[in-house]
Amino acid sequence: MTRPRILAFAESDVPADLRAQALDLQQQAWPSASGEPEDSRHDPALAPLCLFLLTDDSDDARTVLASLDILSKRLTHQGRDYAASGLSRVVSSPAHRGRGHGRRLVAAARDTIERSGADLGLFTCDSPLRGFYESAGWQFLPGTALIGGTREDPFPSDRPGFDKVTMAAFLTPHARAHAATFTGARIALHPGPIDRLW
Repeated sequence: MTRPRILAFAESDVPADLRAQALDLQQQAWPSASGEPEDSRHDPALAPLCLFLLTDDSDDARTVLASLDILSKRLTHQGRDYAASGLSRVVSSPAHRGRGHGRRLVAAARDTIERSGADLGLFTCDSPLRGFYESAGWQFLPGTALIGGTREDPFPSDRPGFDKVTMAAFLTPHARAHAATFTGARIALHPGPIDRLW
């Protein structure tokens, strides 16, 4: 197999074969109650961008090795405005694990966010995955929690029963100048009622 390639699509433009494979991988990682993949879409207000790492086969025989979604919005933290993006639904194929595919895609997502002009990347992950994301260029923020949901119905990442850590990338001079304010902080992300915590 030649080197896998990365493709990106707005969520509304994802080809049907790639969406079906990504949904199947998500079903394997996070089984639904029905046992069937659920094609739940992100909130369009978060400008969802879908990234796929694919085998470099012909377009009618390509295989998804890993996929993730990037969601974006503006946020205000300690009186300052930032363009922020985060990772969602990061998943890799169990049949192709251990070959660095997930790490390559997560690193590419960081680069994609930087090229978009966002000030920072910001998301949570399960705490055992911290080292994986750090190895792909993301920074751990100790003591930091993201407050998801809405202002009226918040959904904090440090709620009881969650074992989440917050990862970040400070991508512009504006973000780097105030990076320290994000450590040990509660950040009002509030992506809405659909993507309660990206």
